[in-house]
Amino acid sequence: MNYRRLGRTGLKVSEISLGSWLTYGDSVEKERAIQTIDKAYDLGVNFFDTANVYNRGAAEKVVGEALRKYPRESYVLATKVFGPMGDGPNDKGLSRKHIFEQLHASLDRLGHDYVDIYYCHRYDQDTPVEETLRAIDDLVRQGKILYAGVSEWTAAQIEEACNIADRRLLDRIVVNQPVYNMLTRYIEKEVIPVSEKNGIGQVVFSPLAQGVLTGKYKKGVDFPKGSRATNPNQNKFVERFLADDTLERVEKLEVIAGEYDIKLSQLALAWILRQKNVASALIGASKPEQVEENIQATEVNITEDTFEEIEQILAVK
Repeated sequence: MNYRRLGRTGLKVSEISLGSWLTYGDSVEKERAIQTIDKAYDLGVNFFDTANVYNRGAAEKVVGEALRKYPRESYVLATKVFGPMGDGPNDKGLSRKHIFEQLHASLDRLGHDYVDIYYCHRYDQDTPVEETLRAIDDLVRQGKILYAGVSEWTAAQIEEACNIADRRLLDRIVVNQPVYNMLTRYIEKEVIPVSEKNGIGQVVFSPLAQGVLTGKYKKGVDFPKGSRATNPNQNKFVERFLADDTLERVEKLEVIAGEYDIKLSQLALAWILRQKNVASALIGASKPEQVEENIQATEVNITEDTFEEIEQILAVK
């Protein structure tokens, strides 16, 4: 396993990290989830990600239980706050009240004294950024959070937060968690340049475009049974990648992967890791074998000519 610094911090995280969205505490049984986390840890993954809203805390419980048997200093644990955790008016968002209450609830579910990274899961239009940053800063000073992050914030929102933190001498954001893959590249234009300027690293989610970049979905062929595309609770996340022109590009990418004698998923992850501002690609895995396969992407060496060929395929609309 290779490790990269997270932004300008001294924290080093594995190039492949393991997440728990739509899997642990939900569609994947607990025993298999723990086996998958164990496999990742054994293979050198030191970065594990969850969130309070993932099945209303159930994912945090599974991840926390799986990791507690390992030395706390040997892994980096992240969770998040923003999404609704109840029906009350203060049960969501990034107010001081919600942040404090949810951080302590997350720690209780995880069975940990602190989290390494605490993400503001989305931008909150109803709460001043300074209020959010002050709450995060207080929790950092209390030792309950080590690093602050955001997820899916725009370049302007990230810049705003950095400017406020500098003016008020508050703890700074060091990591952003956006969606990023061969088929979703919006962060390249503004988010990455702003992040590089401010010492913020990317930990990208959905690197395989909800499984489309594994090659499992084929044009004109019924979707595989048990896949996200056939799950009524999950198909909304994958349907935007299932247009015929997109699947045609995926077929061409699969040919390139075959020329390297690797899986399309490994090619897709290697393509992401070419990006220096990316500290880690966050995978989802429902069984240990998937983790093992994805981690092999860190050893894939793609030539510049191949990257250019991939660029031509992705540019076709």
